[in-house]
Amino acid sequence: MKKTKEELRTVLVTDCGSTTTKALLFEKTEKGWRQTSRGEAPTTVEKPVADVTVGALNAFTEIQELTGRSILKDSTEEHPFVVTEGDPSSGIDLYLSTSSAGGGLQMMVSGVVRQMTTESAERAALGAGAIVLEAISADDEREEHERVERIRHLRPDIVLLTGGVDGGSEVHVVEAAETLLAAAPRPRFGDTLQLPVIYAGNAEAAEEVKEILSPIAQISVVENIRPTLERENLGPAREAIHEFFLTHVMSHSPGYDKLLSWTPLPVMPTPAAVGDMVSSFAKRRGLQVLCADIGGATTDVFSVFHNEEGAPIFNRTVSANLGMSYSIANVLIEAGSEAIARWLNFELEFSELRDRLRNKMIRPTSIPQTKEDLWLEQAVCREALRLSLVHHRELAVGLSGGQKQRGISDIFSQQSNRYELVNMMKLDLVIGSGGVLSHAPQRLEAAMMMLDGFGLQGVTEIAVDSIFMMPHLGVLASLHPEAAEEIFVHDCIVHIAHAIVPVYSLTRLKPGTPLARVSFGGKKAGEVLAGEVTHIPLEQGASGELVVTPSSSKIDVGAGRGKKVIKEVTLGLHGLLLDGRNRPHEWPESEQERLTMQQRVLQSVGIA
Repeated sequence: MKKTKEELRTVLVTDCGSTTTKALLFEKTEKGWRQTSRGEAPTTVEKPVADVTVGALNAFTEIQELTGRSILKDSTEEHPFVVTEGDPSSGIDLYLSTSSAGGGLQMMVSGVVRQMTTESAERAALGAGAIVLEAISADDEREEHERVERIRHLRPDIVLLTGGVDGGSEVHVVEAAETLLAAAPRPRFGDTLQLPVIYAGNAEAAEEVKEILSPIAQISVVENIRPTLERENLGPAREAIHEFFLTHVMSHSPGYDKLLSWTPLPVMPTPAAVGDMVSSFAKRRGLQVLCADIGGATTDVFSVFHNEEGAPIFNRTVSANLGMSYSIANVLIEAGSEAIARWLNFELEFSELRDRLRNKMIRPTSIPQTKEDLWLEQAVCREALRLSLVHHRELAVGLSGGQKQRGISDIFSQQSNRYELVNMMKLDLVIGSGGVLSHAPQRLEAAMMMLDGFGLQGVTEIAVDSIFMMPHLGVLASLHPEAAEEIFVHDCIVHIAHAIVPVYSLTRLKPGTPLARVSFGGKKAGEVLAGEVTHIPLEQGASGELVVTPSSSKIDVGAGRGKKVIKEVTLGLHGLLLDGRNRPHEWPESEQERLTMQQRVLQSVGIA
């Protein structure tokens, strides 16, 4: 299967998840690259099977049965695939895979200053597809024995140790290495192996750190993650994480050595593959993008926003306690009953709301049986998205240059060079993924969950990942980015609507007051009215100029107060969503008024 990307015609890709292994067949057709078939099977990384390839072969068999295409050989001495040669309707050219089975990649990071090196280390680990179990820093207000105790009880796959700018103080990062030595945590897999540690701190302390940790760890030294106060250098650390992921995590998971032998490219962590797809698409199109994958236990948020110099910056965060089944009670605890209930269009006692969500937590695979159950689940989704975005904004920051010289005594207090990257007014596209969004009964329901949960502002296109195809496309993009983007555009992304949300500082505004005029293709499409949500259905796929003109100099529709927005757009399934509810959301004090407002909003877009 050693073919150039120009010779490729058929590619089989799996995502080995914690519960399900999903296989997709990508083919080069007369219309270009397309996703042509899919197969699913339970992941078999756990006992009694304890061999991930069994689940993968079951998924391949389903594709084979559905398509009639010969994919698997009778013998699996080397790899199990029929290779396409003379007959283009038989075999495959290439097999690729991603994985989050066995809990995915789990890491601990350590730095000196929480909002400097530790935060940079988190961004590096998260961007590489990891879940960060713990972030240790010298200024985290814990006593030394508390840090040692915490680290000792972790079973990370990899530790990322950072601290200090190049040429700066070595004291704190050496102390962090000594803390790690005292704790001596064991890796999650391979009890006979040493702990994988990546050192990405002050280069002048590298030899001393290696000497300290050599009794307990296998150490990889890479370039400093924060060579100066004003610059991040995340690439080398991320590469080292991927290398350790393959050699220490994947190779010691049941059956992965066999899976690795089937593919010529490295198996990627699922979140890293999704992040690569989001990042490459945003950068190739020049778009600012926000993407959320909301699962049963966690919510991943990916973003690409431009920094002060106009360069695209990618970020990923994991909200490990926010999910729709296993972690649904955590959403309840963090958001509160009142915050969830405010999105409902029917009366529900807080006690019953809590009981229903607890039932979902102990029966995580159940699905809503009534409309009320569905609306409650969608209300939880709104709060999970809101909270995960708050978490994401805390880590998605840029660094301003030109800082004045500071001594070591000033380092712990320096935070002034950080600025928030996420600017909802500049957001071009939001993508939703995960069961509650991808499989909502109506696409407009998914759009409303994202509109409300993320509190969209200005003019933003809303889309969903049709069948959670982005991990497969992310690993394909590492070899054939053009094919991956073609499939992404035609088969993966479902464009739902463009949301238009004016933000204003006007007081005593009567409900129904016009906030902005909207035209498309030179024709008036409608008006955004204060306190109301209006759905304007227009022809799907129509392209033209969208013009949004604010009705007052105190109203911002995305270009600044009083300035109109002009964009060339292609319309999705459901045209335009005009939202005049201002940001942040304003709620009536009366419970009956709130209920009436929610009922009116859902009825106006046709999903009540």
